[in-house]
Amino acid sequence: MVDIGSAALLRRGTLKLLLTSAGVKNPTIRDALVELLGKPIAESSALCIPTASYGHPMVGPGPGPWRFISGNSDLPMVNLGWKSMGVLELTALPSIDEERWVPLVRETDVLLVNGGDALYLGHWMRESGLASLLPSLAETVWVGLSAGSMVLTPRIGEDFVGWKSPTGDDRTLGVVDFSIFPHLDHPALPENTMADAERWAAGLDNPAYAIDDETAIKVVGGAVEVVSEGHWVRFDHPTS
Repeated sequence: MVDIGSAALLRRGTLKLLLTSAGVKNPTIRDALVELLGKPIAESSALCIPTASYGHPMVGPGPGPWRFISGNSDLPMVNLGWKSMGVLELTALPSIDEERWVPLVRETDVLLVNGGDALYLGHWMRESGLASLLPSLAETVWVGLSAGSMVLTPRIGEDFVGWKSPTGDDRTLGVVDFSIFPHLDHPALPENTMADAERWAAGLDNPAYAIDDETAIKVVGGAVEVVSEGHWVRFDHPTS
């Protein structure tokens, strides 16, 4: 168990988080998900959120969002055997009445949030109203994949800035008090070495984790626990 404290939103008991680098990749992460749900996956309802995909040139639009939504991805999220599955596309929500989607979100057990561009995702979480809804989702589990995890942190760091936010900086939603460097030492990402992660963390003003694709961070209330069958490191900022 690694306790670092959490943002006020989580101290109020809102949301249960499973922040992954690459989905529910192994039995340890899956067990953590079931624990957060409090029941089997086969008895749980889910909504998948593909929005971050569209902001990243390596993900979408195109086959990337389709693979995520359809479960035809090697990053396990949608294809875990859920009782029911729906799609929540954040860019569409401002054009429909809240009563069309807010009750659906409230009654859903888990939100599965795809990777892509974290700043783009954060922008549409605010624009859609989902960000302001989060404090009321006391029983909901948020499972993030890469950018879907990073969006809940205070900052993503300049290394991960792609899509330019209207705010002009790298700040995200700040639901938790630490940043995340995903895909540590991934063979297809030569810029994601431990040395790169150390340099990235040095540019932040808050604690941070670098995690590989076999690692996730579970957050319930103020308790933060790393669950892993791989490797990870925590960076403590001197002023945090």
